[in-house]
Amino acid sequence: MLSLTTVGRGPRPSKRQCQGPGSPHGCASPAGSMSSRKGLNGTCSVHEYTGTFTGQLVRFKMTSVCGHVMTLDFLGKYNKWDKVDPAELFSQAPTEKKEANPKLNMVKFLQVEGKGCDYIVLWLDCDKEGENICFEVLDAVLPVMNQAHSGEKTVFRARFSSITDTDICTAMVRLGEPDHNEALSVDARQELDLRIGCAFTRFQTKYFQGKYGNLDSSLISFGPCQTPTLGFCVERHDKIQSFKPETYWVLQAKVDADKDRSLLLDWDRVRVFDREIAQMFLNMTKLEKEAQVEATSRKEKAKQRPLALNTVEMLRVASSSLGMGPQHAMQTAERLYTQGYISYPRTETTHYPESFDLKGPLRQQANHPYWADTVKRLLAEGINRPRKGHDAGDHPPITPMKSATEAELGGEAWRLYEYITRHFIATVSHDCKYLQSTISFRIGPEHFTCTGKTVISPGFTEIMPWQSVPLEESLPTCQRGDTFAVAEVKMLEKQTSPPDYLTEAELITLMEKHGIGTDASIPVHINNICQRNYVVVESGRRLKPTNLGIVLVHGYYKIDVELVLPTIRSAVEKQLNLIAQGKADYRQVLGHTLDVFKRKFHYFVDSIAGMDELMEVSFSPLAATGKPLSRCGKCHRFMKYIQAKPSRLHCSHCDETYTLPQNGTIKLYKELRCPLDDFELVLWSSGSRGKSYPLCPYCSNHPPFRDMKKGTGCNECTHPTCQHSLSMLGIGQCVECESGVLVLDPTSGPKWRVACNRCNVVAHCFENAHRVRVSADTCGTCEAALLDVDFNKARSPLLGDGTQHTGCVFCDPVFQELVELKHAASCHPMHRGPGRRQGRGRGRGRRPAGKPGTRRPKDKMSALAAYFV
Repeated sequence: MLSLTTVGRGPRPSKRQCQGPGSPHGCASPAGSMSSRKGLNGTCSVHEYTGTFTGQLVRFKMTSVCGHVMTLDFLGKYNKWDKVDPAELFSQAPTEKKEANPKLNMVKFLQVEGKGCDYIVLWLDCDKEGENICFEVLDAVLPVMNQAHSGEKTVFRARFSSITDTDICTAMVRLGEPDHNEALSVDARQELDLRIGCAFTRFQTKYFQGKYGNLDSSLISFGPCQTPTLGFCVERHDKIQSFKPETYWVLQAKVDADKDRSLLLDWDRVRVFDREIAQMFLNMTKLEKEAQVEATSRKEKAKQRPLALNTVEMLRVASSSLGMGPQHAMQTAERLYTQGYISYPRTETTHYPESFDLKGPLRQQANHPYWADTVKRLLAEGINRPRKGHDAGDHPPITPMKSATEAELGGEAWRLYEYITRHFIATVSHDCKYLQSTISFRIGPEHFTCTGKTVISPGFTEIMPWQSVPLEESLPTCQRGDTFAVAEVKMLEKQTSPPDYLTEAELITLMEKHGIGTDASIPVHINNICQRNYVVVESGRRLKPTNLGIVLVHGYYKIDVELVLPTIRSAVEKQLNLIAQGKADYRQVLGHTLDVFKRKFHYFVDSIAGMDELMEVSFSPLAATGKPLSRCGKCHRFMKYIQAKPSRLHCSHCDETYTLPQNGTIKLYKELRCPLDDFELVLWSSGSRGKSYPLCPYCSNHPPFRDMKKGTGCNECTHPTCQHSLSMLGIGQCVECESGVLVLDPTSGPKWRVACNRCNVVAHCFENAHRVRVSADTCGTCEAALLDVDFNKARSPLLGDGTQHTGCVFCDPVFQELVELKHAASCHPMHRGPGRRQGRGRGRGRRPAGKPGTRRPKDKMSALAAYFV
């Protein structure tokens, strides 16, 4: 969030409006006089109200951004894999800040709202990423704000840990400045990850995808943090594979405590690996009839309450106990934070400062149906100060800020909130106290032990029952010299077992220990190795490496072990932290690190044959992969369709590979050929709810016309006479996007479709019509191409016995009732509406255009009903 302030403008506050605390800055409540509206990007809301700031009557304008405003990217040709040597990305390739999401128009939105304002208060997340976003906002807003008077401060930074009235007003009282050093450390990390990651990723992706057909990964990526994360998983896999079980033997004794029960004793030697020796000990003890008590002890022990909760521990528990992946758990925690239920969820601190109000959050839970009794007793008897943990100097530990119920939150959000709340209550509870009894026995020459535990005071385990002391039978009262009858002594044969695959919780622990990533980025790195098909998540959220993940890591071991070991990245993270603290120069750290990895990259390229030898063992060459589908236009032999990611066509005779659009299916298109290169056309489809179009494999990879982009199909080809081209099947400009054209899908009958060739807009029309063709004539009103439709006689909408009609899909009253505008199934679920919208729907405000090059028509979309599927 950010607050833009204008001096002396807007109405005076109403009587119902609350003025904030008497501070240099003030804090105005918008209650009773706030106005809200959507910004020009349609995403961010703007709330306006009147209050006081720096002792003046001002008009506040509060709005937000959606994550980073800008992102770092390469310029021009350096974004094209085929035109640039990846080695150039380390130093020669220039970078620039681009809008992270151009569709949001965030820079323009900020400039419109910031124009003419006198002050800006930055309320971004209080971590390094938040500081970086502060300066992205300032770069957009400062040029349009009012000029400051000499020496006047106009930029303020609010620091807070939760979204509560107290925290917000306190932050407003203690406004500071954004931290430029922390922002620079993020800039450095972004540039390092971009240059290093892209260079290695581009090289190894092109090299291996050009040779092997069943890698089943659309991108063979490398990341300075991602690769060591994968390395931990493969290291555990190697230990499992190399493990050789050993047999060992254990003596187990049982004595009669009384008539109704017996005690099982543990052998003090634990185990032996020689059967003959174990047999000797068994022979020495099994003839004994009595076990003599050597010693007894009774000690009161305590199980400590947990340390206050930080991000890493929250993620560990979410994975191991709640069954939530780290990425999903982090997103859920962020939603709980923005809704005001918990404090800021990104923190490394496990220590509450002395000034922290522990009773306030606790009182919020006093009437909760699940733990009200525990909380009320703590408040009445007095809370216990939390254990002294680690103070990282960032944010207080994760704390519940208001009460919530399962019905209110639902599902996984409730389970995570419940754990956070129970953990917090446990930190201010007392330790669990129990009595541990131990009896040491001697049976012949061998010694055995028996232990028992009795809970004295459950303490924090009352609120965290899964942490309770396991129930064990109380031991009989006895003293040294007493004897018990031996019921049995036997020898058990067992085997050592291999370690299991790493769980996400164990991987998080390793990453934290070795300094790989931050509390916020750890979930991202784990998610990346899953998405890249380097590991698969099995039951118990265990991470099992795939063949590709194993071969990559073994290849790095073979060429340069530092590429996969955590040591070098850990050293880089320390340097980035020094930048954040103002103790290291941004340019020097960046230059030195890039120089190190540039040398490693050149050595990696020169030594790639070492990794390739491992690839040959696990994967099949392109020529031996896939199934014949369509004919090559050069040699007229069949090319093979390789379905594994990335899907592509390969001609083994010409040794050429042609990439295809991803996330869809491919089939032969009527054995028709492209008039330009004689390649057989294929039909790409995204599914029954999506769109489909024919494409030429050669034209898609080598666009024949200047206005065609690589990877496109016939629906974007401007060939003037080809029956499948945009020129012949295009109808009019898309109703939503600026650059797209609605194109008839000639293969979609009898459920005919018109789809945009750029975005995911799909119009379903003329269901059960026999034939639909694009006419050479255009509409006199909007200049869109006319459609010739031959209707089914039994279902014709025409009057009388008419079955044929020619008209404009935008203007013709007959056609308007037969068109449904939808979005393809690729639309994100969060954007799905409740159902069909009547009236102008999504088409309002956009005007369909005619064929390419024609003028925009008047708005004639009123009959297109828009809804999401």
